[in-house]
Amino acid sequence: MIAIVDYGMGNLCSVNKAVALFRNDCLITDSPDKIGRASKIILPGVGHFGKSVKELKKRKLFTLIQEKIKEGTPFFGICVGMQLLFSESEEAPGVLGLAAIKGRVKRFNGRLAVPHMGWNQARKEGLAKKRQLFKGIKDKTFFYFAHSFYCQPDCSEVILTTTDYGVKFVSSLNQDNVWGIQFHPEKSQSEGLKVLNNFLNLC
Repeated sequence: MIAIVDYGMGNLCSVNKAVALFRNDCLITDSPDKIGRASKIILPGVGHFGKSVKELKKRKLFTLIQEKIKEGTPFFGICVGMQLLFSESEEAPGVLGLAAIKGRVKRFNGRLAVPHMGWNQARKEGLAKKRQLFKGIKDKTFFYFAHSFYCQPDCSEVILTTTDYGVKFVSSLNQDNVWGIQFHPEKSQSEGLKVLNNFLNLC
C-alpha cells in the first residue's frame, strides 16, 4: 500500500488522483498503523515548515516517518514535504525537521518576486543521468513551482536537478531511499506525472 500522508496540509486529493492513474493501492491516511505498514510513503506539502512539523507530531507521525525512512521504506517528499527532510528552515527558526538529509532550508532573497510561482526549468545534474526519477524526461523540462523557500543540502551528491530563480536552487534530490522534489508533479501535466510514476516504479 502507498500511503499519502494526511497531516492537514498539502494537495492531498490532487496527489491521490495523480497516483491513482498508475496504481490502485494508494490511500490518503493519517493512521500511524497504516503508514507503519506502507510499502511507500508520499508526503505532499503546501504551507508552513513549523506548522507542518507540529501537525505531524500531533498525529504521532513525525517519529514514525523518521523510523520508516531509517528502515529503508521509499519516501517521496513534495514541496514542503521535501523541505521537511532537512533539519532546519529559516521559515521556522528553532524547529527541528525530519533530519533525513543534512542541510537547511533558506528563503529567497533578491530582486525577484516571492513566492516563486509558475513554470520553470529543472536542469539535470550528474546524478539525474544515473538515477531513474527523471527517466524519459528531457533536460530543462518545465515544471510547476509554488514556494518561498528552497533546500540547500550540505552534500552536492544528493542533487538530481537545479533550477534558477535569482539563485540556483535544488529542485530535486535523492539520498538512498529518500526522494524530494520542490515542484508539484500533480500540477505539472504529463511530465510531472512521469516523475511521479518513475518514483512508483523505483523500488
